Amino acid sequence: MMTVKEGTNVGRKVITAADMKKPLNLTSQAFTDNKQGYFKWLRENDPVHKGKLFGMMNIYLLTRYDDCVNMLKDPRFIRNRTTATGGGGRFPFPLPKSVQMLANSMINDDEPNHRRLRTLVHKAFTPRQLRKLEDRVHEITKELLDKAEQKGEMELMEEFARPIPVTIIAEMVGVKVEDVPELTHYVDAVTENMSGLGIAKTMFWDMPKAIKFVKGLIELKRKNPADDILTALIEAEEEGERLTEDEIIAMVFLLIIAGHETTYNLITNMTYTLLQHPDQLALLRSDWGLIDSAVEEVLRFDGPLYGTKPEYPTEDVTIRGVTIPKGSTVMPMLGAANFDEDIFENPEVFDITREKNRHLGFGMGIHYCLGAPLARIETKIAIQALFERNPNLRLAVDPSELKLAARPGWHMYKSMPVKLG
Repeated sequence: MMTVKEGTNVGRKVITAADMKKPLNLTSQAFTDNKQGYFKWLRENDPVHKGKLFGMMNIYLLTRYDDCVNMLKDPRFIRNRTTATGGGGRFPFPLPKSVQMLANSMINDDEPNHRRLRTLVHKAFTPRQLRKLEDRVHEITKELLDKAEQKGEMELMEEFARPIPVTIIAEMVGVKVEDVPELTHYVDAVTENMSGLGIAKTMFWDMPKAIKFVKGLIELKRKNPADDILTALIEAEEEGERLTEDEIIAMVFLLIIAGHETTYNLITNMTYTLLQHPDQLALLRSDWGLIDSAVEEVLRFDGPLYGTKPEYPTEDVTIRGVTIPKGSTVMPMLGAANFDEDIFENPEVFDITREKNRHLGFGMGIHYCLGAPLARIETKIAIQALFERNPNLRLAVDPSELKLAARPGWHMYKSMPVKLG
């Protein structure tokens, strides 16, 4: 039975102890469709929970805000499993060489190498550089809406939310316009087919081709330098040390994947959330000066990320009486922390005027999302244009027909058809 707690905006199935007889499986559809129901039970009854990933891997889940923040700032938790365990493989299970190359990126690295890599790419995301991109975001948004409004409907994710950040990050990296479809194909392979029957094809067919594609880009930039991130990475030096080709390849994929996935899901989630809360949408339409706080509230309330990449303690760590053994897999549940009643007043209420919104939507600590400022810019421009130009915007299907993807760490829809007008 679906219930809605009086005075709140979050509808969910109430989870009981009977539902938690087995460890929570992050890839189950039951959890995917009712995250906040499970999160509430865990915060109140088992805040350091030994759950499952892919139904077989043990993983400790932290669900209270303070525990998540403390862990993300604690140098005892790192992302290199080999360092944490003192041996063994970098990852909990064997990976083909091509996958290892992409997985060994900055997002999975620790200090001091993480700082070195982040410093090399950071200048592409300075406020000055981001201001240059705003006009281009406006242009792309207008072009997409002009095209969609001729039909009167669109699949929001594929025809609007996704092309904006994909185009921006491709141009930043230096990919030619005509090569963007091929790039998008490889991104899809890496991000959407890493489970089930598609994983073998992705690992042994798509990924090697994707790496070959990026190597071709690197070779082109070596011969024809340009004013883009890829050229900067090739030429960059930090304390006399340049990036290796493998590091450049991993960085390019990280920028492309992280640079568009969070944003297009944020745009999609924000559209859905506003449509489900017409009072807040009306308030925003009456005062677009609230767009900044509206984006922050969506990041808290319905953000695209509910967890981080797995981390591993370098020694036994005890949290709330639970000892997490050295080398164990741990994930802070950002989506659970963002509803912690000890931190947020009336957390289950969606309020675009919320103040002191210390959400964890973009993470915390050394792995705080490098592209967060760009994601905010793209989302604000896209959402304002979408709703200003379409006062009668609405879902093309009943909300119950929308499906969430059972992907660890992500709160994302599979599709979202809308009617314009």
